Amino acid sequence: MKTKKQIRGLLLVFIILLALSGITAFPLHAEADFMLRHISYFPNGFHAWIYRIHHAVYTASPLMHYGTDWLAFAHLIIALFFIPVYINPVKYCINLRIAQVACLLVFPLAFICGPIRGIPFFHQLIDCSFGVIGFLLLAFTYQRIQHLEKYENNSL
Repeated sequence: MKTKKQIRGLLLVFIILLALSGITAFPLHAEADFMLRHISYFPNGFHAWIYRIHHAVYTASPLMHYGTDWLAFAHLIIALFFIPVYINPVKYCINLRIAQVACLLVFPLAFICGPIRGIPFFHQLIDCSFGVIGFLLLAFTYQRIQHLEKYENNSL
């Protein structure tokens, strides 16, 4: 079952990336400090943004940090919805379609909320790249599941 292994491998990559994306929302202070300590490695155009982020992280209410904890938690929970697909790809492939819609919805979120929150356009594009990469990875995985489903139906 080479196809099923491919599907599971792709799903594992997606689950890990989604979980990592969430986990990075927990250590905001450490990440802001890291960026400031290594500011010389970033292009000059990012320096003001890094200072702004560092200042915002350190002056934000603990309530805001609690919000990012929930954001991180949500990523981890969403990753759990891919476990059924990992176990039985054909039966739970609808989860991939829902996730693809979620990936597409990154675009209006980034391009509507980004300017409202003062997020630089380049950063909005980086956020959108997660939607593009996720969508393509899930589309390829869905295609492999369709192939697996045809194989299983022909085997009956």
